[in-house]
Amino acid sequence: MEIYLVGGAVRDKLLGLPVTEQDWVVIGATPETMLKQGFRSVGKDFPVFLHPQTYEEYALARTERKTAHGYKGFSVHATPDVSLEQDLLRRDLTINAMAMSKDGELVDPYHGQRDLDQRIFRHVSPAFAEDPVRILRVARFAARYTRLGFKLADETCALMQAMVAAGEVDYLVPERVWAELYKALNEPVPSAFFHTLIRCGALAKIFPELDQLFGVPQPERYHPEIDTGLHSLMSLDQAALLSVRPEVRFAALVHDLGKAVSPKDNLPHHYGHEAAGLPILDRLCTRLRVPNAFKVLAQHVMQYHTHCHNAGQLRAATLTDTLVALGAFKAPHTLNDFLLACEADARGRTGFENSPYPQADIFRTAALAASTVDSSAILTSGLQGAKIGEAIRSLRIKAVEAAVSTHGTVANQ
Repeated sequence: MEIYLVGGAVRDKLLGLPVTEQDWVVIGATPETMLKQGFRSVGKDFPVFLHPQTYEEYALARTERKTAHGYKGFSVHATPDVSLEQDLLRRDLTINAMAMSKDGELVDPYHGQRDLDQRIFRHVSPAFAEDPVRILRVARFAARYTRLGFKLADETCALMQAMVAAGEVDYLVPERVWAELYKALNEPVPSAFFHTLIRCGALAKIFPELDQLFGVPQPERYHPEIDTGLHSLMSLDQAALLSVRPEVRFAALVHDLGKAVSPKDNLPHHYGHEAAGLPILDRLCTRLRVPNAFKVLAQHVMQYHTHCHNAGQLRAATLTDTLVALGAFKAPHTLNDFLLACEADARGRTGFENSPYPQADIFRTAALAASTVDSSAILTSGLQGAKIGEAIRSLRIKAVEAAVSTHGTVANQ
């Protein structure tokens, strides 16, 4: 029985990056052998075991054969006679098809180290085309490693384009799409995920709501980059610089979906795009089973980002009502996430990447002032029902006006 470190751990070790988890492949063993040594079986579709002390994954070497469309349409062959080279051949990219023995010897039959040195994503074999999830994985690797100069090999891009044309991506299940998107949102340059999907033609199939933004113009005065799709990806990258939270990044990405349905006669203007985008966002979140925390923040940013940008011109009453709609007076709240996504939107424009965003301070000042009003007298005044809420609202409006009007930031009511 031979054991090798494989996959991402080898890749990142050679790149000099931190290795957060290790996967191992076992040559010449059977499931019975593994169980006798104390390993615990966890593989449902193929033989994977957890080490009894480290809990790291140990998989028996295997080959796979395509039997149907989609990423589950495979038959697996895992017997002691499967070689290490055969196991590595089924992997997606050459940089993920290397193994390392326990004494540090590199096994690299498909030239992964060469492609690491040349910073290239290249498929190992034509079998890459059998699994549509690999398109998403390559896009996610782009989001992680673009900052290191990695590029997609032309022949791999052509293969991915052929997969899209053959309809393979139509078999991707929503849970897997969201899982890969979630991981991409956590990477250093998440926009590279979408640029890769655009290049291979998969964006229109997988994320049509985003694809429809490309080619839609905006006023050059406010958006020198003009293209709405480009602006959305620029906002996403700005969000990645401002926050590690994937919820913020997702909200920045989708905040302008409504611009795709602006009447052509009004272009490049987008009157009412905030409300127009809400049903589009709802369809996207429903289709991909997006978690509610992501959806709610994205709805808030979509509906109220223009209010935030215009904070200095808002009436105190409008500012107060917006804070209420954002849930800023409840615990816990996501006001800071909302403001970061709005700032990412403002900075996601050519030439505005480093611009200050004082509007966020206006919102924070107003929220603090309104949340500290003393409503005890109202609660003991004998007012009933809606009149209590109206009285508290009036107190908050006065507090907001007093807090921010000294800076000349809020118009009179």
